[in-house]
Amino acid sequence: QVQLVESGGGLVQAGDSLRLSCAASGGTFITYTMAWFRQAPGKEREFVSAIRNSNSITEYADSLKGRFTISRDNAKNTVYLQMNSVQPEDTAVYYCAASRFALLNNGDRLRYDYWGQGTQVTISS
Repeated sequence: QVQLVESGGGLVQAGDSLRLSCAASGGTFITYTMAWFRQAPGKEREFVSAIRNSNSITEYADSLKGRFTISRDNAKNTVYLQMNSVQPEDTAVYYCAASRFALLNNGDRLRYDYWGQGTQVTISS
């Protein structure tokens, strides 16, 4: 059974930086497409970013390009989300997700097989 555990969330001020981590266990991490989603109160869970398995090609939500960076360390079975110049609208629970397959649509949350429990990110103005 694959387990994903997020960490790194917290309360920061607008303009600060934050790095989230997601540690995977119980599976073959190097073969997974990994992604970050987020869910703000009263809103649907939305796609943030994804990184493919073999070639590490990345994808971002259009509104987040240039501020967020996804990366992975296959030796550590960990995926990261570097968040720069955070804004109050970035406040949400951030979830890590894994797919056993390469996806045609990385933003389709229904295609992911495993999910973490989420980590709260709160940005104060």
